[in-house]
Amino acid sequence: MKIAIVTDTNSGISEKEAQKLGVYCLPMPFSVDGQWMLEGVDLTAEEFYRLQAAGANITSSQPSPETVTNLWDRLLNNYEAVVHIPMSSGLSGTTATAAALATEYGGRVQVVDNKRISLPQRQSVLDAQVLAKRGLTAAQIKQNLEENALKASVYLTVDTLKYLKKGGRVTPAAAAIGTVLNIKPLLQIQGGGIDAYGKVRGLAQAQDKLLDAICADLTGRFAGMPLHIGVAYSGAPEVGKKWQKYVQERFPRCKVQCSALGLSIACHTGPGALGVGCYYYEE
Repeated sequence: MKIAIVTDTNSGISEKEAQKLGVYCLPMPFSVDGQWMLEGVDLTAEEFYRLQAAGANITSSQPSPETVTNLWDRLLNNYEAVVHIPMSSGLSGTTATAAALATEYGGRVQVVDNKRISLPQRQSVLDAQVLAKRGLTAAQIKQNLEENALKASVYLTVDTLKYLKKGGRVTPAAAAIGTVLNIKPLLQIQGGGIDAYGKVRGLAQAQDKLLDAICADLTGRFAGMPLHIGVAYSGAPEVGKKWQKYVQERFPRCKVQCSALGLSIACHTGPGALGVGCYYYEE
């Protein structure tokens, strides 16, 4: 069965990389001071952070139903089925919208509620390709990815509380006190949503706590599973390279992957966010 794999830019996969991998990637839309732009099309990461720093009002949205179905229709002219892997249903209505649209396609479009974003979501795209090559149907690929969806953890911290305050995730008073005391919140993405799980003082402590959390997962609930370790960041690529090197030294036996955070997450974190995750992969 010839199956097309579709995802969105929250996976960290750019249009250029999608072409290289042989998959299809929907750009996420953003409203910037009332003007709609598409991630990676007419809104680069550099431009996003420049506008964010300048105080622009930036909000994320989801691809329009027409954009989604137009892509599916085009692909189904050449493929027997589509496996669509959007960002986590716990972070956006994208999955629910796509699932509703897919009901009109008689099973030829399978929408995966993968509960992932960033590097784990990207891994699901790669896993879908592996499973397709094994001869699984689109429905079987969906079932496999959803069964393994929760075998992933992402932990992150932010450089500034400004954007968490702007998004209503921390109060103005807490943000003011946290800034003075150099408080770094520790956030986790598990099962789809973003939740706070701690706070420390200073970046060095935050980095160590993130890695402690990953170590606990590797030796605890994910012990014995085939896992990748990856880092994510927002802002300048140099930030990501430095963070990747730091984590690589902590896990010398692993090849630590690195990817920029999708701009939907960066809306809430601002630049300078650091994330680390571990996630199951198909061998």
